[in-house]
Amino acid sequence: MIKGELLAYCKQFVRGKLQNLNNRIQEVNQALLSETKSTAGDKHETGRAMVQLEREKLGSQLAELEKMEKVLARISETPNTIGALGSLVVTDKATYYLSISVGQYKGEKHTVYCISTASPIGKLLLGKKAGDCIEFNGKPITIKTIY
Repeated sequence: MIKGELLAYCKQFVRGKLQNLNNRIQEVNQALLSETKSTAGDKHETGRAMVQLEREKLGSQLAELEKMEKVLARISETPNTIGALGSLVVTDKATYYLSISVGQYKGEKHTVYCISTASPIGKLLLGKKAGDCIEFNGKPITIKTIY
């Protein structure tokens, strides 16, 4: 049940970011069109270059969000017994959802850190099972359960 909530939370996070990014892209495209109409010489070229740089930056962010969507599409809600994409890993320190890095999820009964499998602790949790111990930042962490 909680894994479904977490997956929905991650998807909503990405959808929200995509909506904001698409709005920003539209604003930049409008700015680019208005810069095209100007004939102020060097000022025009500088403004146009700045808008183009912003457009490239937004394109990179869009590509990153699309990668996140692809990761989320690969997640299954079926129970896991080892640390893998989609696993809910309960440790003696915190609970982690191996998906994408969106930070802390605060549910009614649970606080869970949604982390990427490429993050430092995510890498350590991959392939682990209940009872295993890992060391993170010099501190031991024991895995209690994996769902």
